[in-house]
Amino acid sequence: MKILTFSGATPAEALKKAQLEVGEEAMLIETRELQKKSLGKSALYEIVVGVEENVTPKIKQKYQEPLTKQRPLAQQSSDVLYNISEAAKQISKIAEVTEEERSPRQTVPAESEDLKRIKEEIEKLGDKVKLIQNMFWSEKSPKIQAAIPPEFAEIYRLAQQSGMDQKHLDEIMQLTLEHMPSKMRESSETVKRYFQVLMRKMIPVRLETSPKNGGKRVIMLVGPTGVGKTTSIAKLAARFSYLLEKKYKVGLVVLDTYRIGAVEQLMQYARMMKLGIETVVDPPEFSSALNALRYSDYILIDTMGSSPYDKGKIEKIYECLRGNDTDYSVDVVLVMPSSIKYEDLKATYDNFAPLGIDTMMFTKLDETRGFGNIFSLVYETKVPISYFSVGQEVPEDLVAATSDFLVECLMNGFNRGEGV
Repeated sequence: MKILTFSGATPAEALKKAQLEVGEEAMLIETRELQKKSLGKSALYEIVVGVEENVTPKIKQKYQEPLTKQRPLAQQSSDVLYNISEAAKQISKIAEVTEEERSPRQTVPAESEDLKRIKEEIEKLGDKVKLIQNMFWSEKSPKIQAAIPPEFAEIYRLAQQSGMDQKHLDEIMQLTLEHMPSKMRESSETVKRYFQVLMRKMIPVRLETSPKNGGKRVIMLVGPTGVGKTTSIAKLAARFSYLLEKKYKVGLVVLDTYRIGAVEQLMQYARMMKLGIETVVDPPEFSSALNALRYSDYILIDTMGSSPYDKGKIEKIYECLRGNDTDYSVDVVLVMPSSIKYEDLKATYDNFAPLGIDTMMFTKLDETRGFGNIFSLVYETKVPISYFSVGQEVPEDLVAATSDFLVECLMNGFNRGEGV
């Protein structure tokens, strides 16, 4: 690829010169402002474009670095790729200048038509820039059954960088390639929208439901030490007691009597919210604690934290569930941090699975940038998500799970304003 430069009073003018000289196949790499507009002086912009080797330019290259500043070819190629990725920003600047030049003060019809045509070319150029990026990426693309079109490269990178398991990503990409309508493949933006819709359909979610007349909901939170179970119990208690349309009666049960600090913390929350609380030391006391809170609409159970590999503590929780002789069904919610890799999430799930996991809750969404690990776990296990914890504040930082929320986090990062 040959690198050429063109100048003009505006970026749009310089781009027009480039297209007239070397044709519409010129690829924008960079825009520079050489001289600001001032009294008696017009502005001066310079753009850098690239043309394929087999395209013969009609003018000579205007600028070339001195030999003392020239770098090895490999390093230059790396810089070109970086500049290409920056070109999208430059396109935005050109578009802004084009809008300014549509000012009512300019009334020449011919120039207005020229600017309209230039803007259309800029829109086409945006996708061409992505195609150049994808040309470099395609050499490293995964070896799946069908070749990945260049328009899919952006969405593939986003998903891969999110921490999604490679096997799951390739399976979803294969489904997308097989079923996506050909008309939607015209741009990377439509590909991204289709991919998001597909992922939403793959995420099982347990919608929040209230107890029916006279019924109760008993929710037990289990999981490793330090994932935020006690704080999540407090958030749920405040949510059910104060934040929903109906103010429900909530009772608390504590199985984590080994950690004095955790018991005291939950008792403090119970005093603040005026909630009943029971402690359980041995499994036979579990049913008695539930019966003591029979006046409650919700009974929330905090359990002892343990390593996923500590079979003894997990077995003790199982004994409580097995010894439950009340009429109340216990929903077991596995609480895990979103900040660990997929393999660790899966290992945690496998070790707590004997408890009969009904739903999952993910905490610490504000402490990570990748959410593909969560997607991979629910995609693999088919166990629905019930809640997300997005910070330490009680009760604000709790989100009832939706597939839209998780996909938005996965593709665009966590935004505290979304869904909270």
